Amino acid sequence: MLNDHNESYMNEEIKSYNSQQTITDKEICDLLATTIASELTDAENKIWHAHPVWFLDNNPTVGYSKQKKGIRLMFWSGADFDEENLNAIGKKFKDASIFYNSVTEINTSDLTRWLKKSREIQWDYKNLIKRKGKLGRLK
Repeated sequence: MLNDHNESYMNEEIKSYNSQQTITDKEICDLLATTIASELTDAENKIWHAHPVWFLDNNPTVGYSKQKKGIRLMFWSGADFDEENLNAIGKKFKDASIFYNSVTEINTSDLTRWLKKSREIQWDYKNLIKRKGKLGRLK
């Protein structure tokens, strides 16, 4: 169960997003949000393009959204994490995702490892427009 300490890391807009989900999806979203917030303590988090996203130095790093296949957890630079469970790979960029339909599907040690990698492996999404759609590696 969530405690007040973890929940205080969550942006009010993200709490609102999570509370609008079904009970099952809210459990998934709450666990994702608190785990992300506790690992990426210096990340800015907000609703961006209608779903929760965490940014490191203004660069989108991780987020989640409700989709037909379930709650999609997406890492913007996840294609380079070399993680077999992040198997929904983007076609155009370096993103990778996993879908959840139950909170019991979330392996928090995997999630924590991916979050550490999200700090170490980053592509420069914040300057994508400046670079006319070409991604450059930051870290």
